[in-house]
Amino acid sequence: MLRMMTWNIRTGGRDRTGPDRRDLVCRVVTAQAPDVLAVQELRGFDRPGVLAGFADRVGMRPHLARSCFGQPVAVLVRPPWRIRSAGPVRRPLHHAAQRVELATTAGPLTVFGTHLDPYTGLRRRIEAGWLARAVGRAPGESALLAGDLNTLDPGTDHADRVARLPAAYRRRHLRRDGRTVDTRAVARLLAAGLVDLWTHAAGPPELPRGGGPADPTHAAGPAEVGLTAPTRHGGGGEFSGMRLDYLLGTPALAARLRDIHVVRGGDTEYASDHYPVVAELDLDPA
Repeated sequence: MLRMMTWNIRTGGRDRTGPDRRDLVCRVVTAQAPDVLAVQELRGFDRPGVLAGFADRVGMRPHLARSCFGQPVAVLVRPPWRIRSAGPVRRPLHHAAQRVELATTAGPLTVFGTHLDPYTGLRRRIEAGWLARAVGRAPGESALLAGDLNTLDPGTDHADRVARLPAAYRRRHLRRDGRTVDTRAVARLLAAGLVDLWTHAAGPPELPRGGGPADPTHAAGPAEVGLTAPTRHGGGGEFSGMRLDYLLGTPALAARLRDIHVVRGGDTEYASDHYPVVAELDLDPA
């Protein structure tokens, strides 16, 4: 079983003012023990020894993609998973994207860790297109795109949630008309054939025996239980209770999904302004 985790740790686990959060970040990763970790907002991790020190603390092997304009991202892998190849996606993303190909008993699995543009939906849509093409070139049937996509999903009504944002942040999630919620980046990835593992796991709302209205707790699952930002005490004034962190897989990979959940409580409430997302996939190392 492969345990996959994606997490935006906010400015490398350090703020210009306030406490150093890196110990909290390491404790969360150690407690979750992912086999593969896609991690974003690695400010300062491209300095000598920083990423290597973090990787040593959590017992994983790191692969860093430096950023053109923003912050690096990385994908870390835990032994005994064997890496066939790795390298950055060579496109001018605002942040970055890193590709790691793993050997599994079911054939190659390619994991892309990324972080899309935080400011404009048009730019995110362009970046999503680049990533969709990169995923399409991955060998075999199994590929996974993981990260902070800074985008709301196209299957949910987000009007009230976006309306609650301060005006400066609201613009990030609206199209040029100033009214329509911009979900085009995720929509473009779904149109390319990727499956949103969160909504795939939730499935359609269930009807009680004998028919009748759907179970409201089940129906609220994708929209509410899956929210990833903000945390309770980690900041995040630019969020209003949003699902911005995704695991998107090819159909063959989605068929191997056994569990997916957002990690809340304890250190996660202070370590970042995003919650981690963890999935269990029916794959074994080759």
